[in-house]
Amino acid sequence: MTFQLNLAIGKVQPNGNPLVANRYGADPYALVFGDRVYLYMTHDALEYDGSGVVKENTFSSINKIAVISSSDLVNWTDHGEIAAAGPDGAAKWATQSWAPAAVHKVIGGKDKFFLYFANNASGIGVLSSDSPVGPWVDPIGEALILRSTPGVEEVTWLFDPAVLVDDDGKSYIYFGGGVPEGEYAEPGTARVMQLGEDMTSVVGTAEVVPAPFMFEDAGIHKREGVYYYTYCSNFYDGERPEGNPPAGEIAYMTSGNPIGPWTYRKTILKNPGHFFGVSGNNHHAIFQFHEDWYIAYHAQTLSKAQGIANGYRSTHLGRLFHNEDGSIQEVEADYTGVQQIKPLTPYQRVQAATIGWSAGVKTELETVAGERLVTDIDNGDWIGVAGVDFGSQGAEAFCASVISLDGGGTIELHLDEPAGPLIGELLVPAANGPENKVELKTEVHGIGGIHDLYLVFRGQIGIPLFKFVSWQFME
Repeated sequence: MTFQLNLAIGKVQPNGNPLVANRYGADPYALVFGDRVYLYMTHDALEYDGSGVVKENTFSSINKIAVISSSDLVNWTDHGEIAAAGPDGAAKWATQSWAPAAVHKVIGGKDKFFLYFANNASGIGVLSSDSPVGPWVDPIGEALILRSTPGVEEVTWLFDPAVLVDDDGKSYIYFGGGVPEGEYAEPGTARVMQLGEDMTSVVGTAEVVPAPFMFEDAGIHKREGVYYYTYCSNFYDGERPEGNPPAGEIAYMTSGNPIGPWTYRKTILKNPGHFFGVSGNNHHAIFQFHEDWYIAYHAQTLSKAQGIANGYRSTHLGRLFHNEDGSIQEVEADYTGVQQIKPLTPYQRVQAATIGWSAGVKTELETVAGERLVTDIDNGDWIGVAGVDFGSQGAEAFCASVISLDGGGTIELHLDEPAGPLIGELLVPAANGPENKVELKTEVHGIGGIHDLYLVFRGQIGIPLFKFVSWQFME
């Protein structure tokens, strides 16, 4: 057996960006619920030409929304995809699902979750659920917003929703984009509209948000009584008067009211090409998690590392800082990301699809168990999790739930790096028949304190080894 060790691609330790390396995810939107932040993303997926070569992302076949979540902002649990549109999706009237926006609201004493999405640029739909990860249903069976909706008849692109549930319980949806011919400086295509109490209807007439050089990507957040409308500026290459946003940057406006009037301020995030050498559209979401503010945005960093940066985007995370006067400091996008805000607890069940870094693996939904598993496990692949707190007493055993395949193999447990100190090995027997979920256990040694943990997979080359469901340590 050859003891190779495969390399991480895209997200390389100790960096936090992009957030995951086993999938793409664009147009991020954040929902904070309980002790976790959930990120909903356009499910970018590779497209191929007739010769099997990856071609430019056309977005035309995207009808799913990807979801990941985290309680520490470094280790992310992959929840898979929401089938939002199309014949197999919740909203069968829709053909695409782009640029999602998710929100939580208590209705009738119960937690309800709503997921808004763009059906290409022709309308906005809504799904609902009792959980941030679904299952999702289409509560109205049609689009929430169309060009027949009052106040949006002249909007070029009906897409890119953002939603605010205000302190008084009223809710608002922000959307729109595009540039009417020749109207680059004042496109007039951004809108805000009140949502009904049920969150699945709209009230009155949409109002114009007069965003200078508007292109797309509505964003909204509220802090200390100030409403911040954020958006991406258009790519007009002509003269821009002083005090207007440069091309392809995230800009913001402020107001003391959710529907305006608005005052333009400045830009806060340059185009991804400025930071990563791959330009493209710019999309963001601003949110508060515990006491701090963050900005999620996308860039073609994973696909660039794979040599296929053809419009396939990945979500990043950075800190956002407000000044004492309420203005927002400029954001420096990077690979470093944000600090882990709390350690991971290993003495409770951890889904295997909770990953800080990885090499070679993918995830898939196992329909019988109804869980997201780590799959495509080959010799030398691995997953790593950051900041695992084993405590002063340390651990004495490691347990794992796996689905045996023909190959079988071993899970090696290493500290601090994939080739770091070995603290234990778990033998995974071959299935020798139908796939079978088994619970396994092994002793560990020399472990205590806080460490990064790497689970390295070993087995026969060229044969799928096993599927990984979950793990935990025993004190």
